[in-house]
Amino acid sequence: MGRPGQPTGAAWGGPGTGWGRVPPPPREAPRPPKRVDPVPGTPFGVVHLDVPPVTSGLAVGSLVAGIASALISLLVVCLGATAGTQGAWAAGVFAVLGVLAGTAAVVAGLLGTRQIRRPASPPAVRFAGRGLAVAGISCGATGLALSLLGLGLALLLGLG
Repeated sequence: MGRPGQPTGAAWGGPGTGWGRVPPPPREAPRPPKRVDPVPGTPFGVVHLDVPPVTSGLAVGSLVAGIASALISLLVVCLGATAGTQGAWAAGVFAVLGVLAGTAAVVAGLLGTRQIRRPASPPAVRFAGRGLAVAGISCGATGLALSLLGLGLALLLGLG
């Protein structure tokens, strides 16, 4: 049983636990309506709420693919620096993966910036994340270039 004058049960963590009352979850700050249009002939109105912007999935995917491409390109450079035919083959295999990831990052980043820049036909959803898309484009382009340079280094050292 709980203490006299205080409720028992789930709000207290169960009988006999001695835990304090769990506070309710915080309420979100109420957003003011964007506009209210009265309905003719009635005392009612239609409320249009402001919708917060949504982060673009293309921008996030671009950043993830760009970071993966940059990390793979470092592996290509390290494998290319190890002399020998085996290092050149391994660098070539990973260079293909790095080039594909870099290309995907650049394309997804460009599509993400286009999605963010262009307003939707019904202005219900706005997209955000332009910085993520730009970072994805730059990481993808860097990974693409370093993968190709690492492959060139591997071929140069492997043939020599």
